[in-house]
Amino acid sequence: MQKHLLVVAGPTAVGKTCLSVKLAKRLNTSILSCDSRQFFREMNVGTAKPCSHELSTVPHLFIDNLSIKDKYTVGDYEKEALKVLDNLFEEKKVVLMVGGSGLYVKAVCSGLDNFPAIAKDIRADIIAKYEQNGLTFLQELLKRLDPKYYKEVDLNNPQRLIRALEVCMGTGKTYSSFRKRSSASRPFNIIKIGLKMERTQLYERINQRVDIMIKEGLLEEARALYPYRHLNALQTVGYKELFEHFDGTHTLEKAIELIKRNTRRYAKRQMTWFRRDPNISWFHPLDVGNILTFVEERIGREE
Repeated sequence: MQKHLLVVAGPTAVGKTCLSVKLAKRLNTSILSCDSRQFFREMNVGTAKPCSHELSTVPHLFIDNLSIKDKYTVGDYEKEALKVLDNLFEEKKVVLMVGGSGLYVKAVCSGLDNFPAIAKDIRADIIAKYEQNGLTFLQELLKRLDPKYYKEVDLNNPQRLIRALEVCMGTGKTYSSFRKRSSASRPFNIIKIGLKMERTQLYERINQRVDIMIKEGLLEEARALYPYRHLNALQTVGYKELFEHFDGTHTLEKAIELIKRNTRRYAKRQMTWFRRDPNISWFHPLDVGNILTFVEERIGREE
């Protein structure tokens, strides 16, 4: 019997969690999270994890499975997710994978890119300059060396920027030129749906979500995590701005404003990434009826 991986993708705050729970209940299946921030059990308020009711209604995997102190790569996720899918497909005809981390979606659906080995001193030099000059230095250098990837990458993630820059500087070619053009073979069919809405509506949802996070304790959560601010898991929107507030760089009001702005920018980059995928069929998140019809027709047609 043909197995199907149903991918629900889209920008932050668009409504992926709510829709995916409805789909999973209808299809009697489980959900794999591919939101890389939701892996970490210490990060709760700022990552918009499914609520306790949603987690109890439908089985979720890859949520709270790591500590911020753990070293974990997208390659690790690819291997573990494929193993989990093998197990789930022994009983399930369809499994959902839900999230906005485009690279993690790509890893499971088509495999990771192969990059050449880079001399360690190149990376060390980039890190030293980053520590001296800050994130803006990395952003501007990548914009010059690989403007294509600059438009797609999370510009607030220094590890991603450093990785791209070391490839550019170590090979003399753009990071983009090494990205895979052919997909790895998978023993399941892949159906992708994307969620979108008008930009003004999405941005308003983002602003409201940030306000709710502050009311629900994001400030206190960030303060508890402040001693670990150097860890890669915490180099992310919602925490970095509050860490800077604790340092005295911003007022709290300014930090909240920056969280909203940077989250909107992140959502824009997510949409840029997903729009490049011609296999995604797009829907409004409230169009549940048509989404269910589309999914069930695709499953029936491909068996």
